Amino acid sequence: MSLWEYANPARFMALTSRAQPWVWAAAALCLAVGLVWGFFLTPPAEKFGATVKIIFIHVPSALMAINAWAMMLVASLIWLIRRHHVSALAAKAAAPVGVVMTLIALITGAIWGQPMWGTWWAWDPRLTSFLILFLFYLGYIALWAAIEDPDTAADLTSVLCLVGSVFAFLSRYAVNFWNQGLHQGATLSLDKEENISNVFWLPLVISMVGFGLLFVALVILRTRTEVRARRLHALELRERMA
Repeated sequence: MSLWEYANPARFMALTSRAQPWVWAAAALCLAVGLVWGFFLTPPAEKFGATVKIIFIHVPSALMAINAWAMMLVASLIWLIRRHHVSALAAKAAAPVGVVMTLIALITGAIWGQPMWGTWWAWDPRLTSFLILFLFYLGYIALWAAIEDPDTAADLTSVLCLVGSVFAFLSRYAVNFWNQGLHQGATLSLDKEENISNVFWLPLVISMVGFGLLFVALVILRTRTEVRARRLHALELRERMA
């Protein structure tokens, strides 16, 4: 069976109907284990004290904010190339989830930055590119809402997604490009010297998996809602033409 067969709305709805409960359960389990372990069972860090525990929300939300846009980019490219409606609806469904993840990352970053840097906000390269990414999310959502024809909206938002991908890339690698920024390097890295302490590493990874599964569950839920709304819109058009 070809992967593209799941772009058929009926097949997509059937598959996600079976998978959705399992994804929700796995997300809830990982989030419960990761956050409880991270916030209540890890010791304060030597340099940062208990403040460091905000990483169990900040790092996963920041990661998902970027990956959500990456998922939207892939879905938008599929729409532009192959014109599969489910991919366009999946990109549309992911945007509100991504904007919430970006907002959580910005807020928790400010809470973390105040005791670490002595300020709630700085025009650091990564922070600035992340703020611009947040604005692109808002523009993407607004563009979908402003255009009545769904195919035209999908075309224009896909182009906007391509442009916004530059800032998604910058927000991930800004520290590597500009060393003068306040923001530290990657929390998890293949370079052992840049990794956090082992006592924080495992609960953080579990939290990241939980946030990833939560994103998938929410996108499935919202995409299914968009598919139903599109079907309802098509039925309404048929009734008007009849």
